[in-house]
Amino acid sequence: MTVTAPAPDRPSVKHRLAERGVDRTLLLLVPGVLFVVLLFAYPVLYGLQLSFQPSEGGGPFANYRRFFSDPYLFDTIWITLRLALPAALINVLASIPIAYRMRGRFRGKRLLTTILVVPITLGTVLTAEGLIRYLDPVGWFNKILALFGADEPVRLVHNYWGVLFSLIITGLPFAFLLTLSYLSGIDPTLEQAAATLGADRRRRFRYITLPLLAPGLAITFCLTFVLAFSVFPSAYLVGLPQGETRVISIAAYEAAFRDSDYPLGSAIAMIMAVVMLAVIGLVLLWRSRLYRGATGGKG
Repeated sequence: MTVTAPAPDRPSVKHRLAERGVDRTLLLLVPGVLFVVLLFAYPVLYGLQLSFQPSEGGGPFANYRRFFSDPYLFDTIWITLRLALPAALINVLASIPIAYRMRGRFRGKRLLTTILVVPITLGTVLTAEGLIRYLDPVGWFNKILALFGADEPVRLVHNYWGVLFSLIITGLPFAFLLTLSYLSGIDPTLEQAAATLGADRRRRFRYITLPLLAPGLAITFCLTFVLAFSVFPSAYLVGLPQGETRVISIAAYEAAFRDSDYPLGSAIAMIMAVVMLAVIGLVLLWRSRLYRGATGGKG
C-alpha cells in the first residue's frame, strides 16, 4: 500500500500578492497618483483633444497645418531652440568645474554655495529688472565702457543676448546643484587609486570622473533645457517678443489669450511638448551609448 504525502497548502492570494509587492502600502501611492492625474494627465489630455477642434473648421489637423504653414509661427521653434540649447549647454559646462571644486571641504564653502544658489530665489522678473538696469545702454556696464573710451553703448538687453543672459543666471544654480549631487555620489577612492598609480589630476578627471559623471550630466542637461525651452517672462522683459525672441511659448499665449483661439494655442503647446521630448530623447539615447557601466556611487 502506497502512502502519498499530503499536498502542501497553496499560499493565499493575499500572501502571493504580498510577495510581489502588492500590499496595503500601495495605498500610500494613491494621493500621488491622484495628484498626477488631476494636475498633469487631465490638462494634457484635455489640451490634446482641444487641439483637434479648430475654431475655423478644416478638419482635426487644421491647427497643426496652420502652424507649420505659417513661417511666423513655425520659426518660433528655431528661435526657442537657439536660446534653449546654448543656455542649457553653457549652464552644464559651467557647473562642472564649480561643482568639482566645491565637492571638497574648504573654508567658506557654505557662503560660496549660498551665493551660487541665491539667483534661484530672485525670480525671473527681478533678474530681468537687474539686467535692464545693469546692461541697458544707459546702465552701469555701458557707463564703465564709456570710461574706457567706448564710443557707442553695447546693446545687451531687449534682444537675443538679454534673454540668453537671463536663462544662464536663473539656470546655472539649478545645474550646479544637480552636478554637485552627482559628483558627490562618485566614490572618491576611485580617484585615489588612480593617483597612487601615477595619474595626474587631468587624467583622473578625464578617464574616471567624467565617464562616471556623464549620465548625470545628460539628465542635468535635459532638465535645464526644459526650463530654458519654456522661457516666457524673460523673452518679454529683456527680449524682443515680436522679433528675434518670439519664442514658441509666446506664440501659444498670444493665440490662446490675445486672439482667443484656444484650439490653436493648445496645438502650439502640444508641438512644444513634442519638440522638448525629441531633444530629451536624443540626449538620453546619447547617454545610453556613451556609458553603460555602474555609476560608482558611494554606499
